[in-house]
Amino acid sequence: MALDQAINDHSAEAELPANRTSPSAAEASNNLAPGATANSPLQLSKAAWAQILKRMYTMWGFHNLDLLGAGVAFFIFLALTPLLAATVMIYGLVGDPLTVQRQMQAIVEVVPAEAATLIEEQLLGAVSANQGVTGVALAIALFFALYGGTRAANGMIGALNIINEEHETRNIITLTLRAFALTLAAIFIALTGLISGGIFAWLQTQTEYLLAEGLLGSGTAFLFKVLTWVAAILLGSAGFAVIMRFGPDRRPAKWRWLAPGALLATLLWLLISFGFSFYVAYISDYNATYGSLSAIVVFLMWLFLSAYGILAGALLNAEIERQTTIDTTCGPERPMGERGAVLADLCEGDLTVEQWLHKAERRAVRRHIKGQRKKG
Repeated sequence: MALDQAINDHSAEAELPANRTSPSAAEASNNLAPGATANSPLQLSKAAWAQILKRMYTMWGFHNLDLLGAGVAFFIFLALTPLLAATVMIYGLVGDPLTVQRQMQAIVEVVPAEAATLIEEQLLGAVSANQGVTGVALAIALFFALYGGTRAANGMIGALNIINEEHETRNIITLTLRAFALTLAAIFIALTGLISGGIFAWLQTQTEYLLAEGLLGSGTAFLFKVLTWVAAILLGSAGFAVIMRFGPDRRPAKWRWLAPGALLATLLWLLISFGFSFYVAYISDYNATYGSLSAIVVFLMWLFLSAYGILAGALLNAEIERQTTIDTTCGPERPMGERGAVLADLCEGDLTVEQWLHKAERRAVRRHIKGQRKKG
């Protein structure tokens, strides 16, 4: 009871007046946090970014990002087969083993070879199992495949709630539908990537042919390669932004406030994939250590590092949101305390690390108590 009273007293002190409006010029001048009145991440000063990155480094350990990444990787691993089956059933109405093998050539260039082999085996198995499935049987199979794939979405939702300091309040039906929608969105983004990759590969082939015939210069071939990577980065960033916007239990953030973390997640995923592929191929010998399990271990490690990178992007967005007093949520401007998101209702950029870390710990206790009361 004493703990409840202390937490409630602290919560009452932290309450903002209901009639508070957006920060005025006078309030902004008294706020010591750099970038507190920035209207977008592009307006944040170097001092603001320094504070954001410092907090990000500290919160990395506070949120146990390594354990969160491992948990998300495990749920993705469990959901992999149904996810691939759902992808094949949507795209695989025209899919066949030869199509799968051609599409896998682009993936092999990015991910570790062992991971690519496992993905290819699962894809080929899904194609073979779903050939000839039509009508109601196809709809039922697609539903169960999507439902199985929601385990990955649920794991990501839980991790994003922790990073955004939110407590899950949605009921089981709402949460399942949200995970279902995110799973479907991820599949369509993946399909868009595959189709786009096929188009760019065809254009690159045509360019190389015209280059060999002397009809185009070498700069054109280089331009197509640059455009391919730019399109891939933009598509990946869009996908991660969708997850970061609609995953956590809070009012969605505006797209511009999600862009830095989504871009960071994409770049980290590419660096991790290339870097880990090089490490597995030329430095470490997983076969000697794990034997027949080496392919699974490499695949799980790649999933873990990939999830690590995505959560790092989400953490960057969270700390940017903590820095500013501006309403970062969708819809009309709302005063602090009425924005429907914990970090959007705060501005802790002017606090010391010890001060905002202490406040974050107390908020975590309050969320835990509220959750226990709801369960009781």
